[in-house]
Amino acid sequence: MSIFVICFAALNPGLYGKLAIIYCLNFMNITERCIDLIESNRISSTEMADALDKNGVMPGFVIVNPGKFLTGKLHYVYTHSQSNWPIHEQIRELPADCVLYVDTFGCEDNAVFGDLVSKYILLYQKARGIIVNGLLRDIPDLRKYGYPIWCRGFTPLGCYNVEVAESSEIAEMARSAKARIQDGIVVCDDSGCTMVEASQVNESFFSKLEMIELQEDIWSYCINTLKWSTYDTVCLKKYLTNSDVLPEFLREKVKQIPFKK
Repeated sequence: MSIFVICFAALNPGLYGKLAIIYCLNFMNITERCIDLIESNRISSTEMADALDKNGVMPGFVIVNPGKFLTGKLHYVYTHSQSNWPIHEQIRELPADCVLYVDTFGCEDNAVFGDLVSKYILLYQKARGIIVNGLLRDIPDLRKYGYPIWCRGFTPLGCYNVEVAESSEIAEMARSAKARIQDGIVVCDDSGCTMVEASQVNESFFSKLEMIELQEDIWSYCINTLKWSTYDTVCLKKYLTNSDVLPEFLREKVKQIPFKK
């Protein structure tokens, strides 16, 4: 949502402000709307996995700077053969505001890059954040500057900066991975990373994100305000048969939840 529309809506909380937001949302595509919803509600990687029916988790990634939250549209690049030369080539041009996913093939125990490349990607190429399917180095510097980065571990040992030939096998693996990752939406936080593929980003997924937030609100109200047990709330879901105990805005929505955790 544009800064202009947000400022206008804040200064005009009445009808015109609401119309401005509706006008802006009508021109957002489904990917932008999903990202906006995730950001506005800070939907976690856990909630995203629940909305995907316990799917979409990208296992093994660790956060470099605890407390960071990241979401956005993924852009795929890759490197191979213990060299980071292909990375330098591919990051010369990046889509604005992307989350960069860096894949690796045959990089063994070598870090793909460190502070210099991270700074270039985030500061100068203006990526939202970085996910590295491999190791990183210069961790004290990456933590010093608070970069939003997730990776598979750390090492002082770097890749070689040499041009390497790409085998047909590596090219095929990269093509297959890119088809799955490119333009998907990711949510990253202290729990890890959860991704929805681009082909699954549709109105149905948007509705599931809305419903998972609603269900969390209902569960929170039942447990924290009504002091129900987690068993009555999560397992028996007594709010479905005793919805009169809920506030009106929750009571009207409670039966719209189409799935269970």
